[in-house]
Amino acid sequence: MAMNKQLANTQDLVEIEEIKESTVFLKNGGLRQVVMVSGVNTALLAEQEMEALSAGYINFLNGLDFQIQIIVHSRKVNIERYLSSLESRIKDEPSALLQSQIKEYQEFIGGFVRENSIMEKSFLVIVPFSPIMISGKDAISGISKFLPFLNKGNKNEKKAEDDASLKENLEQLEQRSTQVVEGLSVMGLEAIRLENQALIELFYNFYNPETTEREVENISEIKRNR
Repeated sequence: MAMNKQLANTQDLVEIEEIKESTVFLKNGGLRQVVMVSGVNTALLAEQEMEALSAGYINFLNGLDFQIQIIVHSRKVNIERYLSSLESRIKDEPSALLQSQIKEYQEFIGGFVRENSIMEKSFLVIVPFSPIMISGKDAISGISKFLPFLNKGNKNEKKAEDDASLKENLEQLEQRSTQVVEGLSVMGLEAIRLENQALIELFYNFYNPETTEREVENISEIKRNR
């Protein structure tokens, strides 16, 4: 029983308070938005294209007046469903020759996956905003805890101030995210800001990596996301 008390609750280890309005609200008051960016296979670029991409990236970073965090998130791809679909095609295919070819292809893909894990990579830019805490208001708030009568008649006013402050903070964060998206677009990269559901799925994958293999139904879906 004593050991259970010493173990931290899982939720205590997660810094996220809630996710809403396409924004991650942290327990310390910070705000985060996440931009997902398409990848580029630099091995296929000509030397001039690579130089142009590097110069664009430098200009992008130099144009920011706030810090960002860039994350490459790898996720294992499960193709069991795809292999099962090939099995069904073999049964439905009337041509013996095509049956044999599909079977060979199925065995090749299955053997390759057994020896080499197929990983899907996501490129993410974390855009932060930390609201400025006004010490005077904090001091008044602290005094009010001991002198409750000071709060009489001020609750609605305080809520209105908090709502206005939150709206302003979200607008500033939105401006930063827009600047990031536009800066990446200039480089020829596709960038989108993640909405609520996508953010929830993203962080679920972060905290449950062993249970979040993504299932795909065809090889083209794997190629499209690599």
